[in-house]
Amino acid sequence: MSDTSHGFGRVLVAVYAVFALAASSRSIFQLATKADEAPFAYSLSAVAGLVYVVATIALARSRRGLALATIGIELLGVLVTGVLSLVDDSLFPDQTVWSDFGAGYGFVPLVLPLVGLWWLRRTSSSGQS
Repeated sequence: MSDTSHGFGRVLVAVYAVFALAASSRSIFQLATKADEAPFAYSLSAVAGLVYVVATIALARSRRGLALATIGIELLGVLVTGVLSLVDDSLFPDQTVWSDFGAGYGFVPLVLPLVGLWWLRRTSSSGQS
């Protein structure tokens, strides 16, 4: 995996770190203050936050296998949650980072794992470890 201390890799880690902080802090606040209003949605936000934290660490430390697995889980989470939020909106009385395919976050949660997987593939095929 390419070094993430400079260039696009550094930007990717920074974006993941922002989402890790945003999703984690939002979910902690929501679970602490109003968990009874949307327990499924807020718990899912906590899972998303954890996924972003692990992905950030994996990318920053060049742990390719862990990054690939975590970003794959992220993509699956965004797709499944996006579909669920459209099919049964009662599960999501409040927005989460992944509901509606990340619409509340400008669809970045939908695009980010695609970019992350592209970057992992690109850096793998360039012959870097």
